[in-house]
Amino acid sequence: MTTPARLDRALIRVSGPDGRRFLNNVLTQELDRLDQAGVLYAALLTPQGKVLADMLLWAQPNGGVLIDVDPARAPDLARRLGMYKLRANAAIAPFEGAVLVSDSPFEGARPDPRLPALGWRAIHGGAAPDGGADYDAKRIALGVPDLARDAAPDEVFALEALLEELNGVDFQKGCFVGQENVSRMKRRATTRKKFCPIVFDGPPPAQGTPVMAGAAELGSVRGGIAGRAIALLRLDRALQAEAPLTAEGRPVQLAPPPWLILPQREQG
Repeated sequence: MTTPARLDRALIRVSGPDGRRFLNNVLTQELDRLDQAGVLYAALLTPQGKVLADMLLWAQPNGGVLIDVDPARAPDLARRLGMYKLRANAAIAPFEGAVLVSDSPFEGARPDPRLPALGWRAIHGGAAPDGGADYDAKRIALGVPDLARDAAPDEVFALEALLEELNGVDFQKGCFVGQENVSRMKRRATTRKKFCPIVFDGPPPAQGTPVMAGAAELGSVRGGIAGRAIALLRLDRALQAEAPLTAEGRPVQLAPPPWLILPQREQG
């Protein structure tokens, strides 16, 4: 992706005097930082702290916000935001535009706020070649899950989804939906299940294939490419497993990136 390529994304525009305020009350990110940052990574959680949709937030003129989200999650996200809006003076509507990505800077682009190695990203109205396959291969190689493909809505808690590592939650801000459980898991270091890359020989196991340590099931494979996949695992048990890890009867190995916060090893 040396030249900008298009991703399959949906855009939702939130505008009006109260737009950012109401978003700030429900999303995991602090929107007071949006103008300076240009783009932030955030999520909408259930009250229990599980991810309903993750997204990138783009600063727009006059306090507006563009939400960059997977198309499969966009309708439900817009519906839920409409419910949370209540009497706020804000409008929520689809926006026509294209999300472009590249390995190199280009006009109007910003570094991906999750991980600089993911490259540069911008919103433009012009046409561009499809870059989805190359981008997916890159993020899987880096160990970054796509929560719209690698998890079902309301399946994983925010910290299991790597929102802490990927700058998707502001622990210093005021309340947001699900904050109590997110803060508790952070404070008590109780996140045991996480996304983590695995490596193997040959094509990836089918999505949903169990990852085993002997007879014990530790989790399952999610998206993958040849030689590498993202898995959702009881990572504490996987790190301490005495039996070799397998999927589809094939040997697999953990390949956690250096930025992944590993569960604390149990003592004794």
